[in-house]
Amino acid sequence: MIYHIVMWRWKPEIGEEEKAQRLADMETHLTGLVGKVPGLLTAKVVTAPFPSSTHDVALITTMERAEDINVYAAHPEHVKAADTYVRPFVCDRVCLDCDMA
Repeated sequence: MIYHIVMWRWKPEIGEEEKAQRLADMETHLTGLVGKVPGLLTAKVVTAPFPSSTHDVALITTMERAEDINVYAAHPEHVKAADTYVRPFVCDRVCLDCDMA
């Protein structure tokens, strides 16, 4: 099984009150990609990381094959969700793709 894990920090201008709505939007639209993007098996948005965490939000997805990462990245539904509900509000993106077979 292939894991695609992405983490972000909030942009400084995103206030505490706004974060809850942004998290809800991220969760709805990113998890909603399952069944729309070929090869995407699961998607989970981590909305309450422990205080020891270095980032504020994470997305953990599983995919069938390593090639599915590129399909996911370019898929119009993913691009729309990311451009609308994620990228405008976050910074300091880090990513880890791995095979957990």
